[in-house]
Amino acid sequence: MTNTVYPKGILPYIPFFYVIWSDDLLSASEIQVVQKAITSDPSLNEKEKAQLWSWLDRSNPPNNSEIKSWQTLITSSKATLVESEIYPLETFSRKVAQHFTHKGDPNEYLQYIERTLGIQPNHYNHLFNVTVVHQINSDRYNPGDLDQILNQKGWEVVQDFRNYLKNDLYSWAVHRSKEDARAIVLKQLNHLAKDGWGAYGYPEAYGGRNDMENYATIFEHLMFVDGSLGVKFGVQFGLFGGSIQSLGNDEQRRRYLTKAGSANLLGCFAMTETGHGSNVRGINTTATYIHKERAIVIHTPGENDNKEYIGNALHSKMATVFAQLLVNGKNEGVHAILVPLRDDKHEELQGIRIADNGYKLGLNGVDNGKIWFHQVKVPVENLLDNYGGIASDGNYQSRIKNPNKRFFTMLGTLVGGRICVAKGALAAAKMALAIAVKHSLKRRQFNDSIKIQEDLLMDYPTHQLRLIPRVASCYVYHFALQRAMAEYASNTSDDKRKIETQVAGLKAIITWFSSAAIQESREACGGKGYLLENRIGDLKNDSDIFTTFEGDNTVLLQLAAKGVLSDFNAEFNSGGFTSVLKFLRSQLSDKLTTINPMYSNKVDSEHLYNPKFHLHALDFRLRRLTYTAAMRIRNYIKKGIPSYQAFLKTQTHLLEVGKAYSAVLALTWYYDKIDGMEEGEYKNLFYQIGALHSLYTLRKDADWYLEQGYFGSTKSKAIRQRVERLSSELRPYVKALVEGFGIPEHLMTAPIAS
Repeated sequence: MTNTVYPKGILPYIPFFYVIWSDDLLSASEIQVVQKAITSDPSLNEKEKAQLWSWLDRSNPPNNSEIKSWQTLITSSKATLVESEIYPLETFSRKVAQHFTHKGDPNEYLQYIERTLGIQPNHYNHLFNVTVVHQINSDRYNPGDLDQILNQKGWEVVQDFRNYLKNDLYSWAVHRSKEDARAIVLKQLNHLAKDGWGAYGYPEAYGGRNDMENYATIFEHLMFVDGSLGVKFGVQFGLFGGSIQSLGNDEQRRRYLTKAGSANLLGCFAMTETGHGSNVRGINTTATYIHKERAIVIHTPGENDNKEYIGNALHSKMATVFAQLLVNGKNEGVHAILVPLRDDKHEELQGIRIADNGYKLGLNGVDNGKIWFHQVKVPVENLLDNYGGIASDGNYQSRIKNPNKRFFTMLGTLVGGRICVAKGALAAAKMALAIAVKHSLKRRQFNDSIKIQEDLLMDYPTHQLRLIPRVASCYVYHFALQRAMAEYASNTSDDKRKIETQVAGLKAIITWFSSAAIQESREACGGKGYLLENRIGDLKNDSDIFTTFEGDNTVLLQLAAKGVLSDFNAEFNSGGFTSVLKFLRSQLSDKLTTINPMYSNKVDSEHLYNPKFHLHALDFRLRRLTYTAAMRIRNYIKKGIPSYQAFLKTQTHLLEVGKAYSAVLALTWYYDKIDGMEEGEYKNLFYQIGALHSLYTLRKDADWYLEQGYFGSTKSKAIRQRVERLSSELRPYVKALVEGFGIPEHLMTAPIAS
């Protein structure tokens, strides 16, 4: 076959046209991208531009002989394709051109095509009969830099704690009996307490650093050691000690908090009851005040009214017990009381009965138990009375007069625990994904029978799609939880309803995300992921409880939705007629936007990768769901249906409101963080990560967006394609991304990850 001679300006474009026609990448939007590059490229003359434009006509595509001549030209150049180049196809194309013209300058317009279309080496390397230099991972991004960006605020503390965890005491091992597991976890807890890590969030006067943000980071790192250690640490220092710090008075803090922080006083947090679960307000344990004795009597009225699933129950000397406070015959609502459980010989005190919960699906290093109280008398000084107590005359007093507000204020002080639970779940997901990704960068399977070497798992698009979007979500959720803890730690007012709403939603979507990510990681590792030695099984079992621990996710999303509806109601009513008109205008504007074909079918990369589009799309879903939920509830109430029943009838709708709210919040806080970063390659990478997370999120709700007209079918298809392409674009950096999580090497003990 005679070789076709092409003008020198066209030569660098030939590998691009060969790729896009061989894989048929040219949709209408892709054609526009290539046309824009050709039009703008000053290295092309008008005749060359006309030739390239003619090759973009889908109704009259290049014939087979033309495409074969491109292939012959590329092969005869003997150019080498190096996959680790920043722009591998553009660099390869230059080499092809250089072979024939001895000149090949970088071409920013070809780079624009490669970047915008997301053309990755694994899309086309099989098309070229040339030497391909594979590199498992690009060194474009330094994992240490990513780690430091993630942990910027507490970097020195993080480094110190990671070094501290090199102690052999924190080496991971399989413990088949719960007694052995509990013994080692207790030993680890005492060691941490002795060296001041447990008290990190307490005021300095009580042995702490007054640093809740780094306390949460410490908790997160303990999940890399052992989920049981993380949970027991959280129960002792976060729940038990935290209840004394937040709900107690100065004298109670002086008497107990330093001992709790040093683990000289082991305690537990007795809130949940067998018969009531998430309904804290409805618990049945009573705390009756006896004025003549200045004492409070704690009592479990029925067999199923016991405290249930209480962590640290078998090791504790004292419990923070939540009970209905009865004063002068009146129920003043749920309050917390410090109740001794055992004596110096560790024997149960009179009236106390404790039973082991036994083996669980996971976390068997945590000593969960059930507790019953039979007329247990404690002095009134044991009532944690920061928000409500009993005066010397025997009457109840509180600076918060409204019982509802008082109840939610008391619970609001414990929001930090939910943030830690979400951070712990996210840590488990990070570790599982890191193991799965590192395995996929070593494990090879199948080939096309021509290659000698089988392909890496991570080079399969399906494998990229199952892991890389979830790696991206870890980055988004990391910054969201970091912001949540900062907001919580800086809020010194009694009113924590806003942060409680925010954290309720984030905790729900992130713990659910964690469970799904760990399961996907397990499957991605095949049988190796099923082995205990590779850690994923324990990560799965230990973190699964987080979806119901510290609040059942379904209940928490309803709490978040009610917060959203309250804000909606306040906004709707505060401005009267003007506010109503403003809201309706915004609804109308949204509707006009969604039915505009130019928007609902807009698919260019600048639009689909734009954070403004991501936030607008998620916010549209939130506002539309909020509006329709509010109207449904209002219509039910207008018909005479009680408000409680109206909420029940819209319960599934409210769950979607809660999810939508949480998705908007996480992404908003993520982009807030990225917007403030220094300009450069890392900022661009984080925008790419944000785009993948956002489009992956939108893709999961594509049916809803199609129903609403916000997406047309073309746009929905384009989003699906962009998720796949972004996953491929991030493929060269995935090893750096998971190492950027900062999981210490000495804790990454899974053999398949080494």
